[in-house]
Amino acid sequence: MNKDLMEALDILEKEKDISRDTLFEAIETSLMTAYKNQYEKSENVTVTIDRDTCDYRIIAAKEVVESAEDVQDKALQISLADARVIDENAQVGDTVDVEIQSKAFGRIATQNAKNVILQKIREEERNAIYSQFNDKEKNVVTGIVQRFIGKNISIDLGKADAILSENEQVKTEHLRPTERIKVYIYEVKTTNKMPRILVSRTHPELVKKLFESEVTEVKDGTVEIKAIAREAGSRTKIAVYSHNPDVDPVGACVGLNGTRVNAIVDELKGEKIDIINWDENPGILIENALSPAKVVYVFADGDEKTAKVVVPDSQLSLAIGKEGQNARLAAKLTGFKIDIKSETQAQDAPGFRLEDYADPYDDYDEEYDEEYEGEYDDEAYEDDGAYADDGYEEDPQDAVEEMTEAENTADEA
Repeated sequence: MNKDLMEALDILEKEKDISRDTLFEAIETSLMTAYKNQYEKSENVTVTIDRDTCDYRIIAAKEVVESAEDVQDKALQISLADARVIDENAQVGDTVDVEIQSKAFGRIATQNAKNVILQKIREEERNAIYSQFNDKEKNVVTGIVQRFIGKNISIDLGKADAILSENEQVKTEHLRPTERIKVYIYEVKTTNKMPRILVSRTHPELVKKLFESEVTEVKDGTVEIKAIAREAGSRTKIAVYSHNPDVDPVGACVGLNGTRVNAIVDELKGEKIDIINWDENPGILIENALSPAKVVYVFADGDEKTAKVVVPDSQLSLAIGKEGQNARLAAKLTGFKIDIKSETQAQDAPGFRLEDYADPYDDYDEEYDEEYEGEYDDEAYEDDGAYADDGYEEDPQDAVEEMTEAENTADEA
């Protein structure tokens, strides 16, 4: 039993997360390479390693020739005398298996074999790390701030280091070495060396994943985060919707006495989080998104993705927010271009008044009905369509004859 090799394989398997079978294959390949470097041929060689004892054997199949003088290639041929040491029944022309001792390999062959093993270990380590973190892509992991590389920060994730670039850092955060932070893995790239893992502290999905880890209802899908708008380090707005009418989505995310949302705020170093109810009606959604400001009217155009909002005079600055932040985040959250005016401003602004959206025919129909009501009496019409008046009760033919007589009398006069 090769205890030294067995212990080395156990350590590599645990520390590098490389399977034992892969390591055995690397050793077999390295021994084959060493033999080829020593004898310049390897087509007649097989290498086997016992998976339980770690004992290995290098076997070269050689052709038996009559004498040592007849051996033209030591890698492929063996004299009859030497062959019978291995197999006493060997005959000229037979093939015998000759075990090769690795100690016979020269220094260069041994060094090459070592390099083959190390190269294989590095490749497998790189593949294992890539596979591990590729599965974690688009997820949140905990890391330790390791060191500053220019304006970038190296984050220790355990088996690999990640890069927190300047663009993905929150400007208001001042991270220190050895500090534990949560980061969002947004990309894992393969390279000739170790995988390049890129992480972020500003990505909106970081907030979503933190809610999934803190809020059970979000994790199991009862509460869905429909949209997120974030200005990292300052403020975030999220719109939530409950698939269960008995579950309040905002309350579930806030938690008892704010415990759930406060845990996320602490992780984000005090970043404010507004949680609102999602609504398919864009007008209601925009009104919710402008919270905490109160809204009087919302006129939303779903085709143009624009909205005109009227707020009380006292709420205008709150609706817009400091440097326009509240309105800006509401626009990102809803996907609408939002124009906000106070009630006083809206009085003289087309498109911000209720009368601009009233149906003009509503008043017209009402006035028309009042003006002409009673002018025509439905009872004045008979079934045959003739007008029934008290002065026209005689037969129509009689009326014609009377008119003719009157005209003749006038002519005679």
